Amino acid sequence: MRVVIAAAGTGGHINPGIAIANEIKKQDKNSEILFIGTSRGLENDLVPRAGYELKQIDAYGIRREFSLENFKRLYKTLTSVSKAKKILKEWNADVVVGMGGYISLAVGKAAKKLNIPIALHESNAFPGVAIKVISKSSEVVLLGFEEAKKRIPKAKKIVVTGNPVKIEKIDYNEQQREEKIEEVGLKNHELPVVLVFGGSQGAQSINSALCGIIENNLNEKYQIIWAVGKNNYDDVKKIFDDKNISIENLKNAVALPYIYNMQEMMNLADLVVCRSGAMTITEVSKLEKPAIFIPYPFATENHQEYNARVLEKREAAKIILDKELNAEVLNDNIMEIVKDKDKMRQMGKNAASVNKQNVEESIYSEIKKLIK
Repeated sequence: MRVVIAAAGTGGHINPGIAIANEIKKQDKNSEILFIGTSRGLENDLVPRAGYELKQIDAYGIRREFSLENFKRLYKTLTSVSKAKKILKEWNADVVVGMGGYISLAVGKAAKKLNIPIALHESNAFPGVAIKVISKSSEVVLLGFEEAKKRIPKAKKIVVTGNPVKIEKIDYNEQQREEKIEEVGLKNHELPVVLVFGGSQGAQSINSALCGIIENNLNEKYQIIWAVGKNNYDDVKKIFDDKNISIENLKNAVALPYIYNMQEMMNLADLVVCRSGAMTITEVSKLEKPAIFIPYPFATENHQEYNARVLEKREAAKIILDKELNAEVLNDNIMEIVKDKDKMRQMGKNAASVNKQNVEESIYSEIKKLIK
């Protein structure tokens, strides 16, 4: 089968699209897959790196405001439908898979004009505008979370498949755990490990709270693995330097510009503190980890808070809003969880209730059904 995957912008849209492409190739070695994106997003790096062809159209997200710039964006997005239509026709696509965002709207409209079946995948608990609009003319909408169902009432067919993520659960024995703790640069085998990260670029508000915790020695009863973010590392180093603290020798903490072995670190952690993108929520639930979520406050439709609520209502996570975050609040929430091993264990089990099995296989099965 010949599949076109529309994915653009952030890794949260593109990586699940690549995971779906990989599953299609695994199930059907003769399949052909083309990605459609823009010239601006991470797709220009991630898609070719994964071994797939990428074609570009000039689509944009539309802001909810009256401005000349917004009308220009709207015009470009509407005209991009014609280019997407030309690509689909020349490529002789059997099915289009939209991963959400403005690119799915443009390519989805083009597919509709050509009577090509459309499958949409929405990873967030709160579907975006594009998904809501194009879901009416799509054959199936595949959801990451059950909670998104009620927000797309006009969809023809909905299947809750879960979100495809690469991360896998690892059960370290005591010796392996001690070795991993030492490898990362921590010294205490007894203290619970708290993994803190704010996305690939880091998060200033989270970093500020962590600085306060470490400066004031609030983390005496737990230890921290902290992904500061490549662009923020020098700023954090200066904050510590000004207080005569060496960032390379923090008490009960290791600060890293970036964590490349995230699977190992998440499996090592007793508690995860992070933003609440859909992929992160899925990873936390798959690895059965208790979490403290600090939703990114400027996410479209505030979808990160809705994602976090999925685990909060199952008593698997705590939420701290970004505007309420400081060192004391974060430390109090960490201490409340890590002081009780039974509570951590139960929160992890509760998180697992969100995890879906055989995600990629389920998505492939639904796409396969659409091929005429």
